[in-house]
Amino acid sequence: MPAHSDVATDQELPADMPFDSPNLSPSDTGEERSPVVVISPPGAWPTLGVRELWRYRDLLSQIVWRDFSAMYRQSVIGIAWAVITPVVTMIVFSVVFGKMARIPSDGIPYPLFTFTGLLPWTYFAACLTGASNSTVTGGHLLTKVYFPRLILPLSKVVNGLIAFAIQFVLLLVLMVWYQVPLTSRAFAVPLLVLICAVSGLSVGLWLTALSVKYRDVKHIVPFLSRMWMWVSPVVYPASLAAEEWRILYWLNPMVGVIEGFRWAILGKLAPDWTMLAISLTGVVAMLVGGLYFFRKAEATFADTI
Repeated sequence: MPAHSDVATDQELPADMPFDSPNLSPSDTGEERSPVVVISPPGAWPTLGVRELWRYRDLLSQIVWRDFSAMYRQSVIGIAWAVITPVVTMIVFSVVFGKMARIPSDGIPYPLFTFTGLLPWTYFAACLTGASNSTVTGGHLLTKVYFPRLILPLSKVVNGLIAFAIQFVLLLVLMVWYQVPLTSRAFAVPLLVLICAVSGLSVGLWLTALSVKYRDVKHIVPFLSRMWMWVSPVVYPASLAAEEWRILYWLNPMVGVIEGFRWAILGKLAPDWTMLAISLTGVVAMLVGGLYFFRKAEATFADTI
């Protein structure tokens, strides 16, 4: 039997020996212990995974910047398109509905009236359209690497905020031009923008989960967006809605958002808060259902795409 020696000797250890073995510790190998990832089957009620979304916030910002830069890349006027599109739409609406059809605007100059409606509507349409197509257009990512799938529709909502901020500056310019002062109610604008984003995301989650299996959705979304605009008070005040259709009309979340925008920015009469509460209840219910449906369906996205 060899004599005991104080000098450490190399010895072959089993490959599956854990770090908590009495014969080996992380410090003996010079390596740090890797975090343990536990993979478990989803429960009956999938969680939102807020903590996981926060860990992937860098990926979210990269996708947002990639989409925004790709939108205006190799364009002659670049980001100016974010302003030109709503301005041209405002001019057309002002001529057709303001001058020719003479639709009332509650005493507000019609170009300013319609642009104040177009601003939240354009953001809502961008959230709805972008979120609805997010899983299909991001299919190349879904099949290569794991990340929270909810990042894809969320990135479209965040991306739309950039164009909204640019267009909001133009709205302030129009208010100066028409000498309409900004009131203290403008502090409600961030809340209205949040409601607008949640409304677009709630519908987009349902549609984007369905679009993976049914590609007809991409043809339905543009038609749905156009029809939705005409049943929203973009070019006319909500007061024109018939009394017997009032409750059904206010179930449209964009009615409360647009009317609230005009109240906060232009000092218009306050919207019907009771009807607005009913509208928000519907939005929350649709968002919860959309999140549940999306999280249940996301496990099959990579296989189906």
